[in-house]
Formats: sequence, C-alpha cells, structure tokens
Amino acid sequence: MQKNEFDTGLVWFRRDLRVHDNAALSAALQRCAQVHCIFVFDRAILDELPRADRRVEFIRESLLELDANLRAMADKPAAGLIVQHGWATEVIPAVALALKAQVVFAAQDYEPQALARDASVRDALATESVELVALKDHVIFEKREVLTQMGKPYGVFTPYMRAWLTRLGDAPPARHASETNANALAARPVAYAQPVFSLQALGFSPSNLNALGIQPGASGASKLLENFWGRMDDYDQTRNFPAVKGPSYLGIHLRFGTVSVRQLVGLALQRKLTGSAGAAVWLAELIWRDFYFQVLSNFPHVAQSAFKPEYDRIEWEQGERAQALFAAWCKGETGYPIVDAAMAQLNQTGYMHNRLRMVAGSFLVKHLGVNWQWGERYFAEKLNDFDLSANNGGWQWVSSSGCDAQPYFRIFNPVSQSKKFDALGKFIKRYVPQLAGLSAKAVHAPWLAKPGELSAAGCVLGRDYPMPIVDHATARALTLQRYRVIRKVP
Repeated sequence: MQKNEFDTGLVWFRRDLRVHDNAALSAALQRCAQVHCIFVFDRAILDELPRADRRVEFIRESLLELDANLRAMADKPAAGLIVQHGWATEVIPAVALALKAQVVFAAQDYEPQALARDASVRDALATESVELVALKDHVIFEKREVLTQMGKPYGVFTPYMRAWLTRLGDAPPARHASETNANALAARPVAYAQPVFSLQALGFSPSNLNALGIQPGASGASKLLENFWGRMDDYDQTRNFPAVKGPSYLGIHLRFGTVSVRQLVGLALQRKLTGSAGAAVWLAELIWRDFYFQVLSNFPHVAQSAFKPEYDRIEWEQGERAQALFAAWCKGETGYPIVDAAMAQLNQTGYMHNRLRMVAGSFLVKHLGVNWQWGERYFAEKLNDFDLSANNGGWQWVSSSGCDAQPYFRIFNPVSQSKKFDALGKFIKRYVPQLAGLSAKAVHAPWLAKPGELSAAGCVLGRDYPMPIVDHATARALTLQRYRVIRKVP
C-alpha cells in the first residue's frame, strides 16, 4: 500500500488503550503523512454509570500512560493524546474537520450501541468526504471468518474451537508494527493540548482501584502477564479454585485493550505446542472470548433476548417476591455461603472468579427463578472487565438459553460446588467473615452445623448470617417445572 495515502489521519482510541500491536495506530502511521490521536470520554456511556466507577478510573489512568507512550514514541513532547469529554458522535466529526483529517482509524467494535455510534459517525464524516476505517483488533477471528462447512456461523463451541485452531495453525498471530513511522505522530494544536481530565472534571470520584492493587495501562498488563507466565502450565489444575492464585487476572486489560489479544494467543500457543495442558486450557478460554464475539455479531438478537427463542417463554418470578429474592442475591444474603462470598467479592472488588460466576449465576436463575437478564444487568454494572458479548454469553449459558449452554436440567448444587472448589472454606471465610470461626465442614452449610459450633464461632443464624432463602431440593423441582415450557414434548 502506498505510503502517505492520506495527508492527515486521526486515530480514535476506544478499547485499544496501548501503542504496542495496535491495528488502528499501525494503519494510520503507514498510510498518513501526519497522525493525530484522540480519546473521547463518551457521555453516551459515562452518563449512565455510578459516580465512583473503577472502570472510568482505570481508563483515565491508562490514558495517562498512553499519552506518555505516544510522546516517547514520537520523540515529540508536543505530540500525545487529544482527550475530549462529550458525545462521541459529535466530537469525532468536529475534531476531524478541525484537523483537516481525510480519514479516521478505529478498532472495530461489535456491540449494538457501538455499531450504531460508529454508523452515525461514519455518516457525519462522509458529509465532509472523510472516511472512517474500522480495523479488527480485539479478536483473532471476527464476524464470519470462522464458519461451518455449510458456510454458517457456529452455535456450538467445540467444533468452533477446532475450526478456529485449524485456521490459526501453528504460527502465532501476526502483530501490527505500531512503532513504525512513529515520526508521523503530529504535535497537538494548541486548542487540543489540554491534559487528561481529572476524575472530578468528568463528574466522578475515586474508587478503590488503587487499594485493590489494580495497576492500569500496558505496564499493569505486562506485570500480570509476567506473573502468569510462571503459572500458566498449572492453569488447568488451578483455575477452578477461587482461593488459589490460578487465573491470569488480565480480564480488565483485555476489555480495555491495554494488552493485545494477539500477544496472549501467541504466548499460549507457544506453550501449548510444547505440551502444556495449562496453556491449552487457557488458550481455549481465549477462544471462548472470540466465540462469544462472533455470536453477538452473527446473532445480534442475543443482546435483547434468548439465543434459543423458546426460552423466552419461561415464566420467571415476578413482583415483590422476585425483587426481594434478587435484592438478597445482589447483597450476598442468600444463606448459601459460596454464593454470598462470590457476590461480596464482586461488590467489593468488581471481580468475580469465573467458576463462581457460573455458581452465582445458576443460583439466581435456577434456585431463585429470577430472569437471567436481571443478573446480566447487575454484572454489567459491577464487573471491572464487563464485556457485553462474554457477559451475555455467560448468563445465557447458566440459564441454558444460549449457544452451547448447559442443559436446563443441570442445576448446580451450591453446597456441593462449595465443598468441591473451596474445600477448606478459605474463600468463603475471606468474604463472609462472620463464618470465619466455623470448621471446614460446617462453613459450606452453616444451617446444618451443631448449635455448639455456631455459638463457639460467635455466629447466630438469622442475626449474623441468614438462613437459606430457598431449599435446594424444592428450588430444583420448581425449576424443572418452570423449564417444561421449552421441552418439545410436554
């Protein structure tokens, strides 16, 4: 492709907050004589968020690093990131026009609201003969790149994974040379030379992000990856136990693009090819991520309803009872320690262990009979690494309504799950401290503990910790009855 195809280009950073292996930045530097970079704190997103939101703080801190890295890469103190606060649909066309840009580069997004935003921006830019170029960056394979032999998108994960791996081959994904032609990065005009907004200027207050030890930016991702590299081989053995340091904890970095998915897949593939079972399982988790992105792209109705339409016929709990059950679940007051500990972890940290996302989600839907979309919305508000495609896919999985979901009659027993994956109760005792004095045997079902043990632990059920709000056996029977509407033969 000819160099300097465009005189001036604008790179619109969204969820790709890094300079390394950045598709949009790389393309702009190769195709434009001069390049400006912009990030918009989009009011269409921010106005709906809680005023103390870890994700906003994470983005803000990551932008400070991104701005510094752009300056260093350009070797121009006057270069850097243009940061705006407003409606992206208005800001991007206005800034592109002011800079006399002929093209705007951005990483492709796949969520319905993002697609609508980009369509609006594309139309506005077109009136000024400016092109919007959206490039694949967040995934390895997108949209219809991996199809069945019949030319249709996959709805089942395992054959999708086989086809995905076949298409990838044994070579790591090619990366984008973002540092090439870095001298094309232009100085910011004086009108756009303001520093990154403070949280207060954006209308937000600090969260507990720093207290949790979450380090934003590409440097934070690099430290986590370095730590996980030494544990990756054990991932298959450790990933299901919330009291163990098993996961990579890179979810928030993948969400906001402070790490490249191509880098992660390349590293996982490298270890997998040496026979590492842990790396193979972790790679499969990264493929699940691609799978859910392609589900959202090819079956966009999942954002509003069940992938399998017959599951929309289920009659969920309604009215005050539904609200009370949902509130108890949100607050971690269900009387099932593993569920309550999981919800406490989410509420306090914005993170929930993946095994517990399944357990807590299944409990809401199949024990409490609450619509899975209520849980989906709550996770969307609370999760640091919230991603519409994965969150929706996970909730449809536990509710049995989605792609390759668990069968409707598979209902997690929270006590059994607790005993299996938190045998000593370490995780429970950390997040439900009123149960810390109970034995490893009693902590999973304190209502079955001997009165003497409860009193010795200083715990009175109904006062210090709730009794179970539902009985497992009874709830299971009600769920099987509720799900009868989806059976082909009543």
